[in-house]
Amino acid sequence: MKTKEHWENVFATKTEAEVSWFQPYPKTSVEFFELFNLPSNANIIDVGAGDSHLVDVLLEKGYKNIYVLDISANAIEKAKKRVGEKASLVNWIVSDIVDFVPPVKFDFWHDRAAFHFLTDTEKVNKYVSIAENAINTNGYLVLGTFSENGPKKCSGLEIQQYNETSMSSQFERMFNRIKCVTEDHQTPFNTIQNFLFCSFQRK
Repeated sequence: MKTKEHWENVFATKTEAEVSWFQPYPKTSVEFFELFNLPSNANIIDVGAGDSHLVDVLLEKGYKNIYVLDISANAIEKAKKRVGEKASLVNWIVSDIVDFVPPVKFDFWHDRAAFHFLTDTEKVNKYVSIAENAINTNGYLVLGTFSENGPKKCSGLEIQQYNETSMSSQFERMFNRIKCVTEDHQTPFNTIQNFLFCSFQRK
């Protein structure tokens, strides 16, 4: 099954509580976001968002230029339905991140658990290049992936684990690392997945 078909099937057949990555409130992502005191007109993108609740938090905070990207149209539709009338305030994008042509320059780029699905060098390099070109000078990048103590697969797919050094080395050409933290994510099935989150600033 191709990647897009895989994710369309996941979001068509499973509820939030039936996927391991679900968070009712994306605490770590929000804590990183709040570090940077971005103005309400900042351009913000959540990459590989699925039906993440980060967009709900950004809308509640009054942000006006929010972009939500996912490879799955089903995931985007679920998120639209959840936020209701406010869906019209969000720029929804159905795209594989490695095919993404950014319509604007972003001040904040967030990705929890999309980057680690890129397991071949060509796609990793493409992602990095897109992020380098899409993020404004002094803009921020926050990435969450499985750590070296996390799972080796997710949703039946192989992933790439990262540590601070290996993640930073992917982005060091055009970004300065700010800080990294690890997080134990409790899944809806009461298992624990260890994540690594790192934040960077565009040079």
